[in-house]
Amino acid sequence: MVVKRRFSRFLVPLCFYVGAGALSAYFIHHAHSGNRGKDTKEALAAQVVGLERELKGLKAERGEWERRVALFRAEHVDRDLLEERARTVLGRVHRNDVVIMGE
Repeated sequence: MVVKRRFSRFLVPLCFYVGAGALSAYFIHHAHSGNRGKDTKEALAAQVVGLERELKGLKAERGEWERRVALFRAEHVDRDLLEERARTVLGRVHRNDVVIMGE
């Protein structure tokens, strides 16, 4: 009887502490590596940085294309650009032109 009482006096708090520790470990683990954990937030932050860099490049490319398209507007046609595009599309070269073949 005495042994059983001492055993239960020792075992009940031990089980409580082990259970509380396991529950804490579970929440700490998921706070670090779960769907909304620290690792995921860091990965998403890195992805945001990459996508913002890509967006900046695409905006610059779009600005360049808008500038080039504006040169083809009916109000003001850049004749050199028009001639260059026409020769590229048609594959024609004037006999006095020097052609440099690129890669």
